[in-house]
Amino acid sequence: MLLLDSAAQRRAKMEWSLESVREMVAGGMQSVRECEICAFAIAMCVLLLFMWYCYRVGREHGTSPLRGRYLAGPGRIGGVVGGFMSSDCRGRGKGKHGSLLEEQNGFAFCQSSECFRCTSAGKSLNQRLYHSLQEYAKRYTWSGMGRVHKGVRDQGRYLNSRPTIQRPEVFFLPDLPSAPFFSREVQRHDVELLEQSFPSLLAEFESIYHQPPARSGSSLPPGWKANSTPRGQWWTYYLVNQGTPLVLNVRRCPRAWRVLGQLRTFIANNVFGNACFSVLTPGALITEHYGPTNVRLRCHLGLRVPPSCELVVGGEPQCWSEGSCLLFDDSFLHRAFHDGSPEDGPRVVFMVDLWHPNVAAAERQALDYIFTPGRLEDRDGK
Repeated sequence: MLLLDSAAQRRAKMEWSLESVREMVAGGMQSVRECEICAFAIAMCVLLLFMWYCYRVGREHGTSPLRGRYLAGPGRIGGVVGGFMSSDCRGRGKGKHGSLLEEQNGFAFCQSSECFRCTSAGKSLNQRLYHSLQEYAKRYTWSGMGRVHKGVRDQGRYLNSRPTIQRPEVFFLPDLPSAPFFSREVQRHDVELLEQSFPSLLAEFESIYHQPPARSGSSLPPGWKANSTPRGQWWTYYLVNQGTPLVLNVRRCPRAWRVLGQLRTFIANNVFGNACFSVLTPGALITEHYGPTNVRLRCHLGLRVPPSCELVVGGEPQCWSEGSCLLFDDSFLHRAFHDGSPEDGPRVVFMVDLWHPNVAAAERQALDYIFTPGRLEDRDGK
């Protein structure tokens, strides 16, 4: 009898234990389902917020100039001609300011007193800079804008008080380390990428340099621009000119364009960014001058470097080397010359503008906004 009772009790305990396990498993599965629903809801909210942010940024900045902006059409270059000029510059050239535009090899070069690039910015530049900075802060944030705000607020004083060895012509960002030349290590990824691309960039230069002249009476192949020099010839072939891709030139140089798209620190979205092939013929001299800003480093990749070629920045001379990059701050007084013989051939470099390594990401974003091509144009002509 006692044995039967104990067996019954064991069965009852077993049944209770199994029932408890079933309930616990069911409860756990229900909790998991509820957690999945909560997690899914949270993920959807995050996704919607991210899509909204992308929409806002896309509306403001449009597509990146290195991701298809040049495909807008053969006659338009991102809505800007020659950097600070607005898209209606050609129209103005045919009317009131018709005599102020010069046509060379299919490119228009503005010489209007209203063009920010061709003349001094005038007293209203500081006001326009500050207005653009306020617009940026309202749309995004003031966080990280200390140096930019300081630079914009006191821009006139900074530009006028700079020593003659370094005097940027347009914008000075305070508290940046300054030196005429920089080590390749400060932009190691982009320097190594450019140097690895040396053979393809040299081959692409050869293909555009040896084209027949653009038209009768011209000595320049299509897309090349002759720059003013006291002696010799200085030619440039721009892929990006003051933040604006040049449509036809880009289409002729797909490999160089691909390299630009892979650079991490190329200034692609504002007027301080340029990329070009630069040629100095034997006997040529580029006279001393200053660049527009200290927020960038100019990078020269040597493609063809004959003897007796030299770059002098801030009084320090350096020589190019084929397949190697030189990094320098062109807000310092600088000049270049080729004193070789005609048999030496031209000096050729591939030039790109990279961000100064000490300009923070938040500052880069703000400067891209402030110096978007066309933004600082004085639309009232003041």
